[in-house]
Amino acid sequence: MASSTVRPSTHDHPQHGSAASQEGDVSQRLLESAAVLAYDPATEVDWDTPLDTDHHGASPEWSTLYGTAYWRELTEAQRKELTRQEAASVASTGIWFEMILQQMVLRDVYAKDPTSADVQWALTEIAEECRHSIMFARGAQKLGAPPYRPKRFVTELGRVFKTVAFGEAAYAAILVAEEVLDVMQRDWMRDERVAPFVRTINNIHVVEESRHMKFARDQTRKRLEGAGPVRRQINAFVVAVASYYIVTSMVNRQVYANAGLDEKRALAEAKANEHHKSMMRSSCSGLMEFLASSRLLTRPALAFYKRAHLI
Repeated sequence: MASSTVRPSTHDHPQHGSAASQEGDVSQRLLESAAVLAYDPATEVDWDTPLDTDHHGASPEWSTLYGTAYWRELTEAQRKELTRQEAASVASTGIWFEMILQQMVLRDVYAKDPTSADVQWALTEIAEECRHSIMFARGAQKLGAPPYRPKRFVTELGRVFKTVAFGEAAYAAILVAEEVLDVMQRDWMRDERVAPFVRTINNIHVVEESRHMKFARDQTRKRLEGAGPVRRQINAFVVAVASYYIVTSMVNRQVYANAGLDEKRALAEAKANEHHKSMMRSSCSGLMEFLASSRLLTRPALAFYKRAHLI
């Protein structure tokens, strides 16, 4: 089965939306976009062709070891296996956070008007996230990786966060997780060194997550309207802590051993890898500008973003 991500061009999009859409209603426009441009990973991704180990799982430049002395010692086959394990770990972390996201969004719209565009878009987003989670799980499995999970402490912290986070704290944290993944996957989906089925997965996720990010930005702005300084300080801190644990959980330490590397040495060199830190910082400049414009980059929050190398 051939992998395909071809969809109608922007010319095929509806030119005349509803009154709400014409007035600039974000949720209505997102619903219209999803009706025209959506994917079914079960049929769009080539699940049947066996894994070609001549391909990477992610762009090598995004590897946590790229540019280190250890990377230079690795054979090309070892580098490819490492990027496949790292890509699978990122996918597994994505599943973990998408489950948190789904619960937060569902709780947010639980008692709201189901005929409204906001609620209908929220349900559409949850449906897309469910498909993404299954897609990531199948992708990680095809990459020959085990089910990577965050540390137990982080898992339990996520359990608390999804239960208590609401309003701008929930949507801003969703935005951070989605934007960090987005910048990585935009590189991976265009890179011919990356396995074709992984590129298709990344393309699907980038296209559909662009809608989710727009909704998260819109909701963050709306929820912060009229918010006082104390509320902003608290939520800025909560979002920064959540972001730190999301980002630092993306690449599980077990990827190195599973790729046949010396785990202790790999961890040490990855931790000191200035190239990877620079990649993270440069890719998050737009996100940080948004958080700053929303007055969510307080001094305590900045400390966590710096520790995660996002700023």
